[in-house]
Amino acid sequence: MDKNERQRLRRRRRKLRRIYLHVRRAVVILILLLICFGIFSGIKAIVHAITGSSPKTEQTAQKKKKKAPSIDTSGVTVNEFTIKGKSNPSTTSLTISSMGDCTLGTDEHFDSSTSLPTYYNQYGADYFFKNVKSILEKDDLSIVNFEGTLTTETTRENKSYAFKAPPEYAQILSNSSVEAANTANNHSSDYGEQSYTDTIKNLTDAGIAPFGYDTVDIIKIGKIKVGLTGIYELNDHLDREEQVKQNIQVKNQGAQVIIVSFHWGTEKETSPDTNQQTLAHLAVDQGADLVIGHHPHVLQGIEYYKGKSIVYSLGNFCFGGNSNPADKNTMIYQQTFSFKKGKVQKNAKENIIPCSISSTSVRNDYCPTPLEGDQNQALLDLIKNYNEAIANGEFKTPASDSSDSTSGTTDTT
Repeated sequence: MDKNERQRLRRRRRKLRRIYLHVRRAVVILILLLICFGIFSGIKAIVHAITGSSPKTEQTAQKKKKKAPSIDTSGVTVNEFTIKGKSNPSTTSLTISSMGDCTLGTDEHFDSSTSLPTYYNQYGADYFFKNVKSILEKDDLSIVNFEGTLTTETTRENKSYAFKAPPEYAQILSNSSVEAANTANNHSSDYGEQSYTDTIKNLTDAGIAPFGYDTVDIIKIGKIKVGLTGIYELNDHLDREEQVKQNIQVKNQGAQVIIVSFHWGTEKETSPDTNQQTLAHLAVDQGADLVIGHHPHVLQGIEYYKGKSIVYSLGNFCFGGNSNPADKNTMIYQQTFSFKKGKVQKNAKENIIPCSISSTSVRNDYCPTPLEGDQNQALLDLIKNYNEAIANGEFKTPASDSSDSTSGTTDTT
């Protein structure tokens, strides 16, 4: 071996030795890190054992700390009402009845001889709900959709159908144990903006809580508070999503039950559309305990979503918009909510009371009447079929324009 080879060998040995030292140092550092990690994990496990928490719980808590996007509610007006005439000392249950479209007047172009005002003049205010009053008296809160105006205004809006009644017609509701009325619909200003203001005043003066649009009600019944909001969907459709979110924030003011009332859908259509489904699901996701709907003038089915009921259309009820509609089916939809330590529970009980909008089948006498016997069962079976279609995902494509169609309000005389 010559001198050059010996030098190359020495250089190779020194290089290998340096590599060996680096590797050994890295192994030592790795072992120390593993030891430290083990000690840290042990200490953390002891802490979790003492506090009763877990890493998963800690992660969940961290997620909960993330604030949801703030919702601007500055445009929402909240009114508080106390139900008079009904006493509910119970803090464990509450029964609410919901009904569909109530048009208590008429269109000035309809045949007056068969109109609702003719029946009012002949029989008085107590006539119209006489066959259902005993049912409504037994509940804790009764809600309708008030479709029309209570006003003395004479300047009619330029539209196909416009409804109004004298202010005293509010007694039809107040004398019949109806306590709240949605006013967010396509007939709320049929005689101009003043007619809407008049309607709100006349309902309030009669002891009926009006709600809708940007006005949300908190109804105090005994020690329980119910939040009511009404959404008019027909012009803006899914653009109403933000309003749904804003209005449901009434829950932050102590409401234990939230009910959202939608005026939506397509007239005479027995299947809800996908816009209705989207808004209804949003309402439940935001905290609604019950969703009710109206405008189609016929019944639609009920969807059960995340343990909550969505009643897509309640149809007509005491309806002065048609003297003889072909479909007279309607219902009183009831839910009894139970409470534990002031919080609503998930086991709300449903009760459907099949009715006709009239006490006779040959015309509309504006006197809603419960069905009996085979007719009762037939309507329950029909609703069941509607429910099954919804459960199977049978939703319609939204109509291109459902804002003020007329098929459901045509007077046939």
